Amino acid sequence: MQTKIEKIDSSSALAIKIIETQDENELDFLSFREKLGYANISHQEKKREWATARIAIRDALDVLHVPYPGFFKDEHGKSQAMNGHGFISLSHTMGYAGAIYHRDNPVGIDMDLIREKILRIGFRFLDESELDFLEKDPLHYTMAWSAKESIFKCQGKRGVSFRENILLEPFDSKTGIIKGKIRGTDFTDHHYTVQVRVMSDVVLTYTIW
Repeated sequence: MQTKIEKIDSSSALAIKIIETQDENELDFLSFREKLGYANISHQEKKREWATARIAIRDALDVLHVPYPGFFKDEHGKSQAMNGHGFISLSHTMGYAGAIYHRDNPVGIDMDLIREKILRIGFRFLDESELDFLEKDPLHYTMAWSAKESIFKCQGKRGVSFRENILLEPFDSKTGIIKGKIRGTDFTDHHYTVQVRVMSDVVLTYTIW
């Protein structure tokens, strides 16, 4: 998978970056609050992930000619713009960080490495109806997990169970779109369309409200 920056439409863009150690000068665009947060991360790998994700969202904003406003996490752990404009979501997996931005609507993005062990934990995040249509295949299960993660991030509230509250419609492992909804919460009437890309051994999903 190559590092990429993509304009989705006139209001949204995403970026995927290879995680690497950043020169301090490359992070001058960060807000003062973000620089303090970065300085307080002691684990070097987490530091690289954090910085690369911020560079990714900066690159996505550049495509749309939107100035970088700085971001903070709200009480639900969701990143919010310091100026109150626009919506973002961040993700990272082994070696890569990704970010998505939309001017007007909530977004969710997720990246996951395809691994055999996900087959052993499917019962923890999948509804019985999903277990019925999914093939016993790491790719298929990872797509389901990632789609639910993107939906979870898009709705932006804690206390939503992947297994109990997020339900996916049947899909096959070659699809580029997964449809799902949240049930049993205040968001039961909202349906999500999740975009899916499989790049080498990584599944990328994202959704826009």
